[in-house]
Amino acid sequence: MALAVITDPGKPWTRRSFSPRFLEGRAWLREQFMGAGMSVRLDAGANLIARLEGSVAGAPPIMLGSHSDTVPSGGRFDGTAGILTALEAVRALQASGYQFRHPIEIVDFLAEEPSEYGLSCVGSRAMVGELDAKMLTYTNAQGETLSEAIVRVGGDPAAIASMPRPTIAGYLELHIEQGVVLESNKLDLGLVTGIAGITRVEIVLKGAADHAGSTLMQYRRDASLPAAELVLLVAQQAHAFAARKDGHFVATAGVLEISPNAANVVPGGARMILDIRAEKPALVDEFVALLDRESAAIAARAKVDRERFAILSQNPPAPCDAHLRDLLGRSAEKLGYSTTTLASGAGHDAAFISHIGPSAMLFIPCRGGKSHTPEEWSEPEQLAVGAATLYEAIRLLDGQNI
Repeated sequence: MALAVITDPGKPWTRRSFSPRFLEGRAWLREQFMGAGMSVRLDAGANLIARLEGSVAGAPPIMLGSHSDTVPSGGRFDGTAGILTALEAVRALQASGYQFRHPIEIVDFLAEEPSEYGLSCVGSRAMVGELDAKMLTYTNAQGETLSEAIVRVGGDPAAIASMPRPTIAGYLELHIEQGVVLESNKLDLGLVTGIAGITRVEIVLKGAADHAGSTLMQYRRDASLPAAELVLLVAQQAHAFAARKDGHFVATAGVLEISPNAANVVPGGARMILDIRAEKPALVDEFVALLDRESAAIAARAKVDRERFAILSQNPPAPCDAHLRDLLGRSAEKLGYSTTTLASGAGHDAAFISHIGPSAMLFIPCRGGKSHTPEEWSEPEQLAVGAATLYEAIRLLDGQNI
């Protein structure tokens, strides 16, 4: 709650990456980390990293963390719950007299949420060597480049390319579920099987803009009609793909632009962006091929040109590490907490960190599944269950052979 009140005035809860509020939040986090006896630094990608040394020289760190930025008018738990439950687990381990063998690192990754520069997971991309030179040239509405913004918040973009990829013993990230599976089934925790890949497809249709009163129906080339048919097709086929129960699968027609968008004009153009998320790449490939085939056929029937069918972006799925998931499951079982396995349909920094070492995620319930909204809420007891499970999992991971 103390971190949440560091928000843009009148817009709870807003702490956008690269903003003054974001830097205030990081200053608060730095104080909390230092109060726990941890050293604090920024890497070249402007990730805030708190570290507690272990007793075994050269041992790779156990990494924990999430992000402290929010979407506009977002929630108090998305991201921050992962950082603060990690800190609480570390503080509790210290209070118990536990002696860490591995170093422990808690990371506040820069700009996990989509930023003003058109990119998400900026810090985790930088850490694993996947923030390339082209991405650093992306600009915001004021013309500032991502590179300039990283400098402004304390990073060194010129050094990102040469920054060594870390070696880690494992990465654990707690997060609110952002769904209703746990709450609906009265379960304490979700053991995440993997983070769904995200593919975005753009479809552009071109008909003919005509007068809505004088153009008879049989002479129209209305681009909105095939667009509407495609919206229904996406939903129907997504239901069918999900019914196969072959892992997580969802698809959304999230952008639909009709032009010229006037009440008295037959729509001459339509543009759509579709969001497809799945655990298995083969399902995405099959769905995209179906969309390619059907969108061409639908457009032809409507006497409309399909001007463009393009994959805008394609991030592959990121399976969670089975061994770390087992450690989390054993920790929950020891404490008497109920669990289930489920996939994450949302993106997370853990997806990129899995490229450098074993990574796993733990979900706690959130009321009504709501996230990215001021109503986002998890009970203190639910946060405590997550923190306690992290506590036990850190002990298990730290106690294994190095």
